Amino acid sequence: MPDSLQVALHNDSDTDQLWAYITGIAIQEGGQRCILKPDGHSLYFPQNPPAIGTPLSEDCAIPLGPHGNTVTVTIPQIAGGRIWIARGKKLTFLLNPGPALVEPSVLNPSDPNADVDFGFAEFTLNDAQLYANISYVDMAPALPIAISLQQASGQRQDVAGMPPDGIEKLAADLRQQEQQDGKPWSKLVVEREGKPLRVLNATHGGAVGADFSGYFEDYVEQVWQKYSSGAHCQIDTQAGPGVLKGHITSSGKFKVGDEEFEKPNTNDILGCNSGPFTTGPNPTRNAIIPRLAAAFHRTALLKCEHHPSDPGTFYSHDPTNHYARLVHVHNVDRKGYAFAYDDVQPEGGEDQSGKVNAGDPVLFTVSVGGKSAAGGGNAALQQQGGGGYDRAPPPPPPSGGEGGSGGYDRPPPPPPPGHGGLRDKVKGFAGRFMK
Repeated sequence: MPDSLQVALHNDSDTDQLWAYITGIAIQEGGQRCILKPDGHSLYFPQNPPAIGTPLSEDCAIPLGPHGNTVTVTIPQIAGGRIWIARGKKLTFLLNPGPALVEPSVLNPSDPNADVDFGFAEFTLNDAQLYANISYVDMAPALPIAISLQQASGQRQDVAGMPPDGIEKLAADLRQQEQQDGKPWSKLVVEREGKPLRVLNATHGGAVGADFSGYFEDYVEQVWQKYSSGAHCQIDTQAGPGVLKGHITSSGKFKVGDEEFEKPNTNDILGCNSGPFTTGPNPTRNAIIPRLAAAFHRTALLKCEHHPSDPGTFYSHDPTNHYARLVHVHNVDRKGYAFAYDDVQPEGGEDQSGKVNAGDPVLFTVSVGGKSAAGGGNAALQQQGGGGYDRAPPPPPPSGGEGGSGGYDRPPPPPPPGHGGLRDKVKGFAGRFMK
């Protein structure tokens, strides 16, 4: 596994007003919080600021140039990384004492980035592999993002993302869904100047006055009725405990193997990290939770009894998370992390989560704008054979330096590392530095 990796940032949009920021935790630098500098290889390590909301001492925006341009940078091993892309206006990052990096928030209307069109891809590069995905767990941005991974073996992985008008179609379908069921789906659409800027996940409906309380409760009652009437489900933990049977006990608990679960409420199902889905020290329970939570979130428990189940069983029963359903519909290849356990899939099943991962990465490409989405996300680069970059790749960053502890202004996103699918196994590296 290399100590560093080339990342190609490709402008696949109609504008030259695009800027990238790469943030994360520098594994080889003692876990310090870092931001890549505009030179494409040096790291900026934020220092402890004198006050809350202190501006960064350096501008770390990387301009992507005109349509069709590609800027190639080099990153060291980084945990909990994000590649942020802003369109039309630069992002504002601030520092709090710690130091803690205050990242752009889509839930705080007073955030300086509230009106900025931005999105991000998530990644971790460590001794084992590169793992990356396009994330819709918090929101779907107006700015489409696609990713590709070229491996030393010659294999290539692509996640196509949305087309340029994907956000408009997602917003229109959510408004139509509200007309059908009367739920506040349209409030999830955040607009600026009459156009969708982003669409929030129903998990964050409270930030925009979209109240989904009580939404899943009738479905939960139906699940309890089915599995207390002689039916059994089978949960493949895809781990040491193997396949465990589940049913409703006489005391009203959902018992899977030897583990018992209370009824989840709507918040539990949307967030997948509270109530019965709270992880802890029990490895068997922690292996059950992602599969059970995913089955509830995808409303697949009435459709079939074997879980993880096939994608044909997902979101086919109302009520369901129509945000998650429609995010998959409007991604060209139907892939994208729409909720915390969207990487849960049957053994050998097709990935839903919009991830790329390999232990032999050569080039990781982030393509922004969606114009080539129908061709697989990075068609222009694929035709060039991965070449045609606007400048030679910079040298790898220098090693050495003093260790320290970085911090997030926000907690790391659920679920806790090490208890879900592949994504959370990789997140374990970031978790070492975020405690």
